[in-house]
Amino acid sequence: MARARAGDDAEALPEADRLEGFPHPRETPVLIGQDAAERALAAAFAGGRMHHAWLLTGREGIGKATLAYRLARHALARPPERDASGRGSLEVAPETTAARQVGALSHPGLLVLRRPYDQRSKRLGTAIPVDEVRRLKSFLGLTGGDDAWRVVIVDTADDLNINAANALLKSLEEPPVRALFLLISSEPSRLLPTIRSRCRRLELAPLGGEDLKGAVQAALAAAEMEMPVAEQWPLLERLAQGSVRRALQLAGSGGLELHQRIEAIFAALPSIDWPAAHTLSDQLAFGAQDQRFQAFYDLFLDHLAGLVRAGATGGSALAEGLIPQSRLPAWATLWETVLLERNEAVLLNLDRKALILGTLAQLEAVARGNG
Repeated sequence: MARARAGDDAEALPEADRLEGFPHPRETPVLIGQDAAERALAAAFAGGRMHHAWLLTGREGIGKATLAYRLARHALARPPERDASGRGSLEVAPETTAARQVGALSHPGLLVLRRPYDQRSKRLGTAIPVDEVRRLKSFLGLTGGDDAWRVVIVDTADDLNINAANALLKSLEEPPVRALFLLISSEPSRLLPTIRSRCRRLELAPLGGEDLKGAVQAALAAAEMEMPVAEQWPLLERLAQGSVRRALQLAGSGGLELHQRIEAIFAALPSIDWPAAHTLSDQLAFGAQDQRFQAFYDLFLDHLAGLVRAGATGGSALAEGLIPQSRLPAWATLWETVLLERNEAVLLNLDRKALILGTLAQLEAVARGNG
C-alpha cells in the first residue's frame, strides 16, 4: 500500500516532518542520545514482549521519528539482518532490502499516516484526514509469512482530526497479529484518552551536552553545512532546549541573529521601533523564509514565556518594570494569543507580515497596560 503512494515521488514532495535542507528522520542512519529508549524497544522485541502500539512522546526534534523508523526497519528486516550483538540496538545495515525499502517508503509491510500534500493547491494538509486512516483496513488485511510484521507509523498523531482519530482507535482496539503501531506525539494530551490508554508510552528526553552537539554536527555534515563556531555553541545549545531540530533551525536560518533582534525588541518595551519592525516583517514574510519565520516565533514565544515567569517569580529588572502582579494574567493571555494566531496563520496560509506586525502591536499594547 505504501508503495503506490510514495514510490519515486517521496523525495520530491514536501513532507511535514522534513526540515528543509536536512535528511528526513527515516534517512538518519544514527540515533544519538536516546540509548535507553532504543534499548527498551529492542529488549521488548527480542523477548517477544512487543506491545502492539507504542506512543513515542517528548518535545519536537529529539529523535522520536528517527527511533520509529529504526524500529520499523528492525521489525521488517529478516532475522539474520538484525543486530544480534546483544547491545540492545535496533541497527539494521543500510544495504539490506528492508532498510532500502523503508527509506523509499516502498516496503509492503510499512504504512505511514501523515498530513497529505495537495498537488493542486501545492500545500500540505492541515490535518491527517479520515481517508488516510481508512487505508489501514486494506493494509492490515494483507497476508504475509507467519513471521512477517506490518508496521504503521503515525507522524504525528497530534495531527489526526477527530474522525481520523476515531478510525485509528478501531484498529488499535482489535489489532491483527504482528501488527505494530508507532504513534509519534509532541503533545500527547491532545490525543483521545482512549488512544493513549491502548498504547504503551515511551517518553524520550531532550538531549543535552555532547549528545546534542554530536547529533547537530552529524546532521549538519549530512547537509554539507558547517558547524557553528565554538563561541556560538553555548547560546545555540541554550536556545535549542535539547531539541536537535530546533538547533538545526537556528543554525541554518540565522537564528542567533534573530535572537539578538528579539532581545532588542523586548529591551525597548514599552515602545516598539516600528521602522525596524516593518523591516523585520518584510524579511520574514516573503520568499523562502519558512525556517526563519518558524525560528522567529519559537524564539519570541520562549522570550515572552521567560518574561512572564520572571514577572511571577522576580529576579528580572525588565520584568519588574513591565509586569506588576495585577498585569500577570494579561501577559499570560498574550502568550496564548500569539501561539494560537501563529498556528492559525500557518494552517491557513495567512499574511505573515500582518501577523508579525499584529503580534508586535499586541506586545506594545500589553506593555503599555492597554491590553
